[in-house]
Amino acid sequence: MSQPLYRRTVLKCIVAVAASTAFGCRDEEVEDGQVYFPQSVASGEPRPNSVVLWTRAVNSSRPEADVELSLQVARDENFEQRVLVLDGLRATSEHDHTLKVKVTNLEPRTRYYYRFVFEKHGKQLSSRTGRTRTAPAPDAEAPVRFVVANCQDFRGRYYNTWQRLLQLDEDLDFVLFVGDYVYEADSSLVPSEDPARNVSFTDPGSALRRDLGGGRTELVAQSVSNYRDLYRTYRSDPFLQQVHERYPFIIVWDDHEFSDDCWDAHATYTQGRTDEFQPERRRNAELAFFEYQPLDTTDAPPGAIEADREPRYPDTRIWRDFVFGLHLRLFVTDYRTHRPDHLIPEDAYPATVAMDAAVLASLGLSSAFAAETFAYVNIDEFPSQQAVLQGAYVQLAVAAGMDAVVAAARAAAVVQGNLALAYVNPVLAAAAQPGAEPLPPADKPRGLAFVHMGKSELFSRVGSRYVVIKDTFDVYAAWRYATTGREAEDALGEAQEAALLDSAGQSQTWKVVASSVSPTSMIWDLRDKADVEPPSVRNRYYYSVDQWDGFPDKRRDLLTALRDLSGGRALFVAGDIHASFASVEQGVPALTAPAISSTAVQEEAGNEVTAAGFPPGTAVYRYVVTEMEATFREANPGIVFVDTEGHGFTVVEVGPEQLHASYHRISSIHVRENYADRPEALAGLFSRSDFRVRSGSIDVA
Repeated sequence: MSQPLYRRTVLKCIVAVAASTAFGCRDEEVEDGQVYFPQSVASGEPRPNSVVLWTRAVNSSRPEADVELSLQVARDENFEQRVLVLDGLRATSEHDHTLKVKVTNLEPRTRYYYRFVFEKHGKQLSSRTGRTRTAPAPDAEAPVRFVVANCQDFRGRYYNTWQRLLQLDEDLDFVLFVGDYVYEADSSLVPSEDPARNVSFTDPGSALRRDLGGGRTELVAQSVSNYRDLYRTYRSDPFLQQVHERYPFIIVWDDHEFSDDCWDAHATYTQGRTDEFQPERRRNAELAFFEYQPLDTTDAPPGAIEADREPRYPDTRIWRDFVFGLHLRLFVTDYRTHRPDHLIPEDAYPATVAMDAAVLASLGLSSAFAAETFAYVNIDEFPSQQAVLQGAYVQLAVAAGMDAVVAAARAAAVVQGNLALAYVNPVLAAAAQPGAEPLPPADKPRGLAFVHMGKSELFSRVGSRYVVIKDTFDVYAAWRYATTGREAEDALGEAQEAALLDSAGQSQTWKVVASSVSPTSMIWDLRDKADVEPPSVRNRYYYSVDQWDGFPDKRRDLLTALRDLSGGRALFVAGDIHASFASVEQGVPALTAPAISSTAVQEEAGNEVTAAGFPPGTAVYRYVVTEMEATFREANPGIVFVDTEGHGFTVVEVGPEQLHASYHRISSIHVRENYADRPEALAGLFSRSDFRVRSGSIDVA
């Protein structure tokens, strides 16, 4: 429910509208009151006749008290041509002194200026002035320009990319932010010498302590207070504030606004060692997001939008549809809230046979899996070996941090039935004890187990969410997709997918689908690399199946439907992976914007490959890290452009027949360097790559 409009508010609205003519409108003298608005102002949700305006106001002399505010909206930055004045608004302590207001009855494709005013000791104290713009009317012949941005880790990093966007002073209709606006952790692991770039919690006792092994821990947000701390801190950055002051934002979350690699209300920190279903934590994260972001999830009436009235988990709905003139229809998707678990569970026992001989035979795949490496046994028929395997499971699980009693129960539950000898025999051989003799694979049935998809440890994201063997994973994914009525890959949920496809078929405008994760297939193909050792590593791998590579069948069907329904005028824009991509997937162009500041994918992959036993100097490291871009392009011929090392943003201009995309990038070596006082030096470090997007194609412009 919106806050009531007081009688004085209504009267001033009438006066303001009447005065928004050549005669102008003036009120009491307004003074600089920025100190009372520590996160400045922001706008969002630009539609032809409305926009959402936001601020946070704190009275330092009464920090716990609600703050009464006025909102002024004008056609000019001197506020002489006011179109709206609202009094009696409240930034309440209940919502961390945030306030967002939906303003309606505006003109299409019009620039407006706005400010919030706080009265203290008879003085009118103003926030900084914000600038926003409404969307063009649905029948307007107008090109549309926007920026795609994502992934802005604050900890020890600087927002040089936002600074560059401000330098360019692009004429934009909006900024599309596709996720990871905040990261849920404090600075325990990455302390900065600059205290202004550290993240801490005012109530650390209400946070979760995440054990990363090797004595390393960090605090991650759990309470509403924790999540609010994140937004307050991130929005303290002056360049981020200025971008919000200059452009309206359209925002969706990815995972880190709640928890890394999350699905539904499940975290993944313990890799399956514990139950991480955390609905209350999810609701806390969503409340802070709704408080701090200028968005409208319920098509609220004009006036103040109460954040706690916006539906939260399990009733969350932040996917929504925007129309910008005749040339752009933007559908913002929510990939995290409704999606199922990753197809390979983090706690999957590597030896467990997921598809047995009968299943493979029914699919006509017996000959494809005839090699001895796919042999399996019913381990219940070999009690001595089963006991050894269960003992090994307990030992490994306890070493990973699981309680011994819980580990024993888990071992009894999973070390049974059909198990792959590709995992069983190495464990038995390593045990080197009576009853641990390896089992011969000859004449044994063949099946597909999790170990054949790259899962080699009990509790691990490798072989589950990352570095998954593509060819075996694809077989398993297709079978699960078919046998679960497609629910195994239902990333968007039935209602959202239906709305997306309905939107795609509405008209022949460009249909731009905003996705927090990339549809571009990221594959390492090591099959023909003779210098890769050991030979067992010579496979094709998906780098990440937390993104759309993890739902390959749903991606294929969704992209095909979008292509056909839109008459070929469909485009995906995405983020998440901390790299730049321009590719064509299933006939649909896809643009993946680089990260604002988060660790580049090349560096992240280098750390993981080294930890897996392939340090610099090895052939594996060379192909998947040093030559990552060439390896990705070789394995996916649809990739037109890739940069796995830079930070930046992408500017997109939509016209009637084609789109233009400009990637603005800076090397990741500069992310920890502050260029606030060196704008000319910063400008010289950026490069730009331009592309033309037409129906089903991307070309260098």
